[in-house]
Amino acid sequence: EVDRRAPVALIIGAGDGGGQAIARRFAKEGLSVCAVRRPSSLPKLEELVRDIEGNGGTAHAFGVDARNEDDVIDMFNEIEDTIGPVEVCVFNIGANVRFSVLDTTVRVYTKVWEMACLAGFISGRGGGGGGGGGRGG
Repeated sequence: EVDRRAPVALIIGAGDGGGQAIARRFAKEGLSVCAVRRPSSLPKLEELVRDIEGNGGTAHAFGVDARNEDDVIDMFNEIEDTIGPVEVCVFNIGANVRFSVLDTTVRVYTKVWEMACLAGFISGRGGGGGGGGGRGG
């Protein structure tokens, strides 16, 4: 069966700069945008959704910590069940650490690795994996 809903552009890391610009561009091209940031940034995402919708696009905000595999699986499933098929997934999370590696603690390095690498790995698998849940299961 062919899914006739609008394709989805999932932007993980729809931050104030490039991520929001990417989301707006996909909306302009007619994709339904699902914009994702950590839960504490949900109000900013809701502003982005209002802006996209005000310009004739379709958008949805998701406050998800992309380092949490269960939350990412749930998000992918919700999007594909209720909004449409994910056609494009942009991983745009940046760590924004502005000091030298010699001044970086193991704690900071671990957090950066989780945001830039682990979250990218989880997102790239569509949230699921060999564990039986989610899209990749």
